[in-house]
Amino acid sequence: MNKEKLIVLIGPTAVGKTKTSIELAKAFDGEIISGDSMQIYRGMDIGTAKIRHDEMEGILHHLIDIKDPIESYSAAEFQQTVRKLITEIHARGKMPIIAGGTGLYIQSVLYDYRFTETPGDEAFRERLDAESRELGHEAMHRRLADVDSEAASQIHPNNIRRVIRALEIHHTTGKTMTEYQKQQSRELQYDVALIGLTMDRDKLYERINLRVDMMMDDGLLPEVRSLYEDGIRGVQSVQAIGYKEIYDYFDGKVSLEEAVENLKQNSRRYAKRQLTWFRNKMDVDWFDMTASEHRDEIIADISKFIAGKLDLESNN
Repeated sequence: MNKEKLIVLIGPTAVGKTKTSIELAKAFDGEIISGDSMQIYRGMDIGTAKIRHDEMEGILHHLIDIKDPIESYSAAEFQQTVRKLITEIHARGKMPIIAGGTGLYIQSVLYDYRFTETPGDEAFRERLDAESRELGHEAMHRRLADVDSEAASQIHPNNIRRVIRALEIHHTTGKTMTEYQKQQSRELQYDVALIGLTMDRDKLYERINLRVDMMMDDGLLPEVRSLYEDGIRGVQSVQAIGYKEIYDYFDGKVSLEEAVENLKQNSRRYAKRQLTWFRNKMDVDWFDMTASEHRDEIIADISKFIAGKLDLESNN
């Protein structure tokens, strides 16, 4: 049985995935599926670097603004939704393109991840949730590091839902999340061109710092204030980088200057973790975006590679 063709574009935050995905969608008559776990939330536009409507250039985008900030979202739900979308996009005669930086979400689609087979313990999960509120997210993250250092290195302490889930897997199965994932099938479910964008570290960090400054200029503070004043706390959405740091400012824990610096630092650390995850977990074909003055040539090279890999014709 022939596998459905799929283009996947990954890479660290601020490396240029959004613009590149638009170019690839134009080249291969594609529709874009967001592979970002936070761009699903309505009203969280600036802090998630969500693409604006005028930037889409008429390309249909999926999985943006589908949840309210109080709602949860999981890799299992992403997997189910995206696999259905891929089939629907092909039925329209279009090419599905997943673009984003949430490694586990994308990995769950590409491989035969079976989340329902992992047992749960609701009472244990509720106890950990209560302890996280009392002791703090960092304490729970250290507990995870004690039993599964590899998972801890890839899960941000603020993503307490995933931290607790990893601890729950260890509690119920006696195996770590890392061990469980390694037992999953490594056979690709699609005929996929998996493209990674990378960049010189100093330049990437410079772009991240500039992006944060631009977010502040574009109104990140009032965006987060709206969530804060609506009483949205302790949920998955506002634990994201870009929101947690500003919440600390509103709570009086840090100055605004410190909050912005923490946001830059956490974003840089996240970019480093993203690159580590992608390099360790997936068979990626990497393209270096450092030479921005040659961006058009790099995009043409990427398009040529995809056309050869998937036996497609490019409009470039």
